[in-house]
Amino acid sequence: MGMANGWADIHAHFSPPTTAGARETQWRGLRDVCFLAPEPYHWTPEAALAVMDRLGIATQMLSPVPLAPALPELRAWNDYGAQLVADHPGRFGLLAGLPTDDPEAALSEIERGDAETHPDGYLLTTRRSGVALGDPRLVPVWEELDRREAVLFIHPSTDIAPPLRQPAALVEVALETTRAVVDLLYTGFFRRYPRLTVVLAHCGGSLPALSGRLGLLGAEPWVPNPLGLTAEDIRTDLARLYLDTAATGTDANLAAAVTMVARDHFVYGADAGVPCSNERSMGANIQALRSSGVLTPEEVDKLGRRAFGLFPAAARRHRDAVTAEA
Repeated sequence: MGMANGWADIHAHFSPPTTAGARETQWRGLRDVCFLAPEPYHWTPEAALAVMDRLGIATQMLSPVPLAPALPELRAWNDYGAQLVADHPGRFGLLAGLPTDDPEAALSEIERGDAETHPDGYLLTTRRSGVALGDPRLVPVWEELDRREAVLFIHPSTDIAPPLRQPAALVEVALETTRAVVDLLYTGFFRRYPRLTVVLAHCGGSLPALSGRLGLLGAEPWVPNPLGLTAEDIRTDLARLYLDTAATGTDANLAAAVTMVARDHFVYGADAGVPCSNERSMGANIQALRSSGVLTPEEVDKLGRRAFGLFPAAARRHRDAVTAEA
């Protein structure tokens, strides 16, 4: 069944149907910000399923491309994602995007999900329209999601100006995730909402490599620390996080990550559905995991299936589909 052998992918983006002209415009815009994609990118469910079959990915948890679209467009993306799940219930799940630049709209979208989109979890972009996840206006949103014991997938914002002539997707997204999580750490997010499950994209970006520095210096008197977090508090809060392996399945990433989180807090992610990933790079990432010197083969296979445990409804849909096909 391919090199992943039935894994569940938490990090897979989708795009609603687009025109050739719109894809051409997007492609030229990417090249203007140093992302030298050789051709316009076109996502279709049929192509996604074909790649999943070749790589051995059983289920993908689809999330909107983190471009921070306006509210009506974001709702349309969520609606299309829900339709994809309805069309392919054994292969896709939905992590609905939330408009976190508008707390009331975010709460409305959560409530709308109960009747219409039925998401398995939620995509949070680190910033939307300049509003960070640590903004105090979002407290009612976090309280509602905590009440629901939701799974949140935090993805870096991608609308970052390219520094030093390199595309933001290469390095800056890793720093963006780190900044967002450190901000949440000092607002007390992880201890105020203990029923949330938080998964970070790209193995937490640069956060694992900096977690030791945070533990060493983060509670020093010169650091703004309104809640009085201790070094042990910082280490404990960071250890609650889950990390996906999207484009970060190499031992260089994993060696730092296992010093921050337990080995059962890794989740397979492919980073599918965006122009910075392709079948070759996703396959190479799986191969890096399979040959890891940091994680054992058993640990790697468990991380490949961990999303089934995080999203039980998606796991049931997949099992039902497999049973129906037997």
